[in-house]
Amino acid sequence: MATDMRLRGWMTALVTPFKDAAVDEEGFRSLIEWQIESGIHGLVPVGTTGESPTLSHEEHKRVVEIAVAQAAGRVPVIAGAGSNNTREAIELAVHAEKAGADAVLVVTPYYNKPNQEGLFRHFKAIDDAVGVPIVIYNIPPRSVIDMSVETMKRCYGELRNIIGVKDATGNVARISLQRHAMGPEFLQFSGDDMTALSCFAAGAKGCISVVSNAAPRPCAELWNAADAGDYATALAIQDIDPAVNVTLGLPVVRTSPDHGVAYDRAGRGTASAASMAAAIRLAAEIAGRRRLRRPRGAPGRSET
Repeated sequence: MATDMRLRGWMTALVTPFKDAAVDEEGFRSLIEWQIESGIHGLVPVGTTGESPTLSHEEHKRVVEIAVAQAAGRVPVIAGAGSNNTREAIELAVHAEKAGADAVLVVTPYYNKPNQEGLFRHFKAIDDAVGVPIVIYNIPPRSVIDMSVETMKRCYGELRNIIGVKDATGNVARISLQRHAMGPEFLQFSGDDMTALSCFAAGAKGCISVVSNAAPRPCAELWNAADAGDYATALAIQDIDPAVNVTLGLPVVRTSPDHGVAYDRAGRGTASAASMAAAIRLAAEIAGRRRLRRPRGAPGRSET
């Protein structure tokens, strides 16, 4: 399958806001607008960051539909469609295609611990059912299974829709190994904000990010700089916000004595502690609007 050239850059694994225990559609649309206005390069709804383990199928599908409609072609939408149940993954992927998603993100089956042949057959079944690009999501720390480079190469070579991987192995060397095995046309996305810049240097074509829910503009600008070969500027942006809050997974913004700027909620450069306060308020706001209920079925569904 020919790769959509828009499927690159800094993409946000969108949170799904809730209000009174239901999806806050207005809030979700507002979040999408802010992301696009801030220069983000793509949207990834209904991964784990988007509460996929706690959403009903109807809610999951509705979130995808909203994301596609609100994006309105301005940026690509890669819809989460992963499950350790192959039939369920197919159902979600088929719906995402019908809804107009540009691609689907499919996690390796978690908990079941399939062998490499089982992984291939899972992805083959999904590939046979849809006609949109498929991005493999390899996240061994959560799925407890690591798709080998050899199996990934087989998927890329034999399955018509496989175009790339969201790599959350935490091993930057995998980007180089997979680039060597599959070639530079195989799209690789960093699955970890803290390794993004290193992955870009190794040949990754973007990042599927949690932090950009709170800081889309600096994240987008970091990619823009790296993509232009300006790694000094990319590193300067990373230096401004080097840490991720462990509890919330959101950035702790600080002013930098070297660069003299920080980013506030709107992504504007400032030189005051207001940026930190804005980030903390946003973190609390997002955390408070996340769904707090037990997953629908154990141990949950997709991971993003």
